[in-house]
Formats: sequence, structure tokens, C-alpha cells
Amino acid sequence: MTETSETDGTAGKSRASDEVWIVGATGRVGRGVTARLTARGLTVVPVGRGRERMLAAGTEAGLPGDAKVIVADSAERIADEIVRERPRVVVNTMGAFAATAPVIARACMPGGHYVDLANDVVAVDRLLALHDEAVRAGSTLVTGAGFGVLATEAVVAKLCEGRPTPHRVRVDAVASVAVEAGVLGAALAASIVDALTAGGRRYENGRLMTSRLGADPQQLIFPDGESAKSAGVSSGELLAAHAVSGAPFVTATSALVPTAPLIRALLPLLGRLLSVPALRRLAVDRLGRAPVKAAPRPRKHSWGHAVVEWADGTRHEGWLRADDGMDFTADVTATVTELLARGVGRPGAWTPAAALGTDLATTAGGTFVLD
Repeated sequence: MTETSETDGTAGKSRASDEVWIVGATGRVGRGVTARLTARGLTVVPVGRGRERMLAAGTEAGLPGDAKVIVADSAERIADEIVRERPRVVVNTMGAFAATAPVIARACMPGGHYVDLANDVVAVDRLLALHDEAVRAGSTLVTGAGFGVLATEAVVAKLCEGRPTPHRVRVDAVASVAVEAGVLGAALAASIVDALTAGGRRYENGRLMTSRLGADPQQLIFPDGESAKSAGVSSGELLAAHAVSGAPFVTATSALVPTAPLIRALLPLLGRLLSVPALRRLAVDRLGRAPVKAAPRPRKHSWGHAVVEWADGTRHEGWLRADDGMDFTADVTATVTELLARGVGRPGAWTPAAALGTDLATTAGGTFVLD
């Protein structure tokens, strides 16, 4: 790990603030990251639409009752506040990352740093496209700082260490998450709808190609003896696996994708319907307001999995074991944010392991199980 520049890479202007801003601080991950960073002695500022909700969530997370908060109701207004006050790091948990990430990340430059939880192809690709701009600005931008992307990216990186470029890679993400009572929430609802409208993707001969959402169904048996099903998805994990391995053929699956044949058959039609802007907005609104009941996580562990194959027939398999997938995400986000706030990292736009190495996964509480 290397140290980042704390100055404007263009004009040498120092950052004015040591604050870490948490956008979407009242959500589950936002609250968790706020609590972790506050406990580590960082100056945390919640950012969101409702002052009272932010103050209540901040108090729960360990902030004083009169803590500073930033009230802003859109990515553009948040960006205006960032440009005006110049926080050291901004963490984006508000969702709709394909739209919000470039706006907020650009506002952090020059010299400030940015972290988000994106895990769809469009959002991750748009953030990574800011790489050269971030290098010139002396800023570090990290996307996918959670169970997805890191849980599979780190395993692929481990399996490829010291070996030639592989021919084929498959990654599988199987989070196990305890559900909080309440509503699903706009951020998660938007992520679900975006996954449906994006359809499937895979790499063939080094090119990102369209495929069927729900393709390549898998029955995974975990090292602890439990099992789960997963199916093909268009995800940031796919982009990260391709980037870290260089393999010309890459596929990604997720346990969040239905594997029942009838539902899989209906997914393309549902995706086309939700591509209509008015229907998308309606679906996100209705789904975000949907009530959910508290439930324990379905399996003891969350698992990131990768299978890497070489042209000579050599094959290696590995896993990353974590506990609750949402708690692991909060740990990853907090760890990345703390490192950037303390000057560790390198300018550019990255996925987590590319930015800070595979040890990030174990620092955040994961355990590698490699063959």
C-alpha cells in the first residue's frame, strides 16, 4: 500500500477538512460505517435528506447529539456541498450508483477521496472510467467496497498470484444476510431493478458480451458443508474478475438471482418492461416501500467463490468466508475509508483489492480457503 497525495494534483491546493462524509447515513450500511469510523476516532459527518433522522442515526452510531450533519436531497446538491467544504473522504451508500457515483466522485477531486458500494456493470464501469482524471487530481476513487465486489475479486487475485494469465474464470457471490424489520429501501430497490434491466453479461474472447440473466445456474457446496444455488448476473464482480485475472473468458453468478426454471424464463421479459423509464420509477418506488420482516441469515457464512482455469488444464478453486454479508460490507467500507483518510492508497479509480490489496479482505474479517 502506498500513500496518497493530500494536495490538489493540479494546483497544489491542500484539503481544508479532515472530515469523512457518509452519504445515506441512515441506512443499515451507512449506520454501520458511521459507528465503525467514529469508534476509530475519525470525524464523521452524516449526509442525507432528513436532519432529525440523521441526528438520531448518528446518536445510535456514537456521534454526539449536536453533531454536524449535511442536509441535501440529490447527488448534485451533495456535490455542491462537497466542493464548498472539501471533506477528505466521501462514502456514497445512497444507491443508483450509475447516476450518483460520477457526480459525487468528481466533486471530491482534486485531492479528496471517494468510496461506494456499487456492484452493477454500468456503475462500476462509469466510476473506473474516471481513472486518468483521478490520477491527475491526486484522488483515490474506490467502487464496489463491500462483499460484492471484494469477496470474489480477492479470491481471483489470490489464485492468480505468481501464475500466468488464465484462460477462464468463474466467480460466484453468495451472501448470507440477516434481514432487519422495516422497508426494503430505495437504494436496494434500485439495485434490484437495475440488475433486472441490465440483463446478463459475460466475457468471451476478452469482449464483454450480452448473455441471458440467470444463465449458468450453479449448485454450490461450501467448505462448511452448507449449500446454495446461484445463476448468471451482470455485476461489478464480473468486471473486477476480468481486470484482476486478464482471462479472456469470465462469468459471474449470484445467489440473488432466481434459479427456478419458470422464473428464469420470465426474467428477460421483466427486464424489458422495467427498462421503460416510467415503469422503472414506479417499480423502484413501490419496491422501496415494501415492508420486510426481520429474519435471521439463511446460512452461517457468506461465501465468495472463484474457479480459475489455465489453457494447459490446470484448475484452482478458492473461497472467501465471511459472516453476515451486510456486516462484512460495512467492515470493508469502513476499512477502505479509514485507510484513505489516513493517507494510504494510490491515485486513480479502482475496485477494492486493486486499490489496497487482497489483505483488505482479511482485515475486514474474511478468511481465505484455497486449494
